[in-house]
Amino acid sequence: MADDATRRAVSEIPLLKTNSGPRDKELWVQRLREEYLALIKYVENNKTADNDWFRLESNKEGTRSDTQTLVLSRYQHFYFIPVTYPSTAPEVAIPELDGKTAKMYRGGKICLTDHFKPLWARNVPKFGLAHLMALGLGPWLAVEIPDLISKGLITHREQQGS
Repeated sequence: MADDATRRAVSEIPLLKTNSGPRDKELWVQRLREEYLALIKYVENNKTADNDWFRLESNKEGTRSDTQTLVLSRYQHFYFIPVTYPSTAPEVAIPELDGKTAKMYRGGKICLTDHFKPLWARNVPKFGLAHLMALGLGPWLAVEIPDLISKGLITHREQQGS
């Protein structure tokens, strides 16, 4: 399971209350507000811990996010909010890494099935995108990126030049 640092980081992310997805226009606005507040707190906590590792932008409906991680600065990450959100966990895609690791589905969607999705299902509607970052994408990157670098499939940011 998660190490102590991850548990501590996740415990500091506010839990969400509104059980609403993109189809419910009125409550979706409330859910998005909670999502943004949780993300802001997660980013603030990461900066305080000198662990600032991503930038996140969303479309105006809040159903698709475009993220840039400082680990993979030249790769775009996309989060897709399913219409059944939050009952269904969002998907994360890194299209440029498609086919470079076995822990990825077609289209560059990262595999979160075994570890993260059951945890998400037990915590609906309390988990949001900040929890996805802390418990899904963050650990996936921590495992997969060093492996991809060691295999020469991607280069370390310091070796990329500018």
